[in-house]
Amino acid sequence: MDDAAPGGPDLARVLIVDDHPVVRRGLRAMLDGEPWVARVLEAASCADALATVAHEQVTVVAMDIALPDGDGVQAAARILRHRPGTAVLMLTMADDDAVVARALQAGARGYLLKDTDPDVVVDALRTVAAGGLVLGPGVRLTGLADPAPAGLPGLTGRSAAGSAGSAARLPSPLHQLTAREREILRHIAAGEGNAQIARRFGVSDKTVRNQVSAVFAKLGVSDRVQAALLARDAGMTPPGRQVQ
Repeated sequence: MDDAAPGGPDLARVLIVDDHPVVRRGLRAMLDGEPWVARVLEAASCADALATVAHEQVTVVAMDIALPDGDGVQAAARILRHRPGTAVLMLTMADDDAVVARALQAGARGYLLKDTDPDVVVDALRTVAAGGLVLGPGVRLTGLADPAPAGLPGLTGRSAAGSAGSAARLPSPLHQLTAREREILRHIAAGEGNAQIARRFGVSDKTVRNQVSAVFAKLGVSDRVQAALLARDAGMTPPGRQVQ
C-alpha cells in the first residue's frame, strides 16, 4: 500500500484498536473531520493492530486494553518496539492504578477512560501525536509506588497536591533545574509539544529541543512521559496556576 498520506505527509494516520464496531465508528466519525488527520484505520484485535502497523506508517494509536485475542498493553509494547516513533493512547474502561502504571511503563503517551467526552479524546490523540502526554480525568498515578518502576525514576505515588513548584521545595533532582527549565517541565507535564512550547516562549523549536534535552539530562530520564510523571509526583503546578 502507498505510504503517502492523503492530504499531505505531515498529517497523522490514526489507528483505532477496539473490538466494538460502535466505538471504532463513532471515533472515526469524529476524526474524519479533523484537519490534522490524513487517514483513519481500524483494528478489532491485537493481531489486526500489529498487522496494520507492520504495513502502514501509523502516527498515533487509540488502543483498548481488553481485546479478544490478548492484552492491549502488551500489544502497545510490541507496536512501539516495531515502530518506536508511534504514539499510543490507551482508551479503555480499565480504571485501575496498576494498569495505568503498566501502560505508561510500556511506552504509552496517554491514558483515557472510555467515558471521557469524545472531543477530549480527539484532542488527546492530537496531543500525543505531537509528542505530548495526556492523563485523563479520574486517571490516578497512585499505582506508581516505591520502589520506582523501571524507567520511572524517583516516583513515589504520592498526591501531586502536597508540594509547591518552587525550586527550594523541589526534591532532587528537580532542584537542579533553572527557572526556565522548570517552566519547560511544567508545559511538558501539561502535555504540550515542543512547537507549542516554542510559541509560548517566543523562541525557535530548536531552542526548545535543546532545553528539553537539558531537562531530561538533569532529571535522568529518557522521554517526555518519564519527565512529566516525575514533575507531577513532585507536585509541580500546571502552567499559569498557583498552589492554593
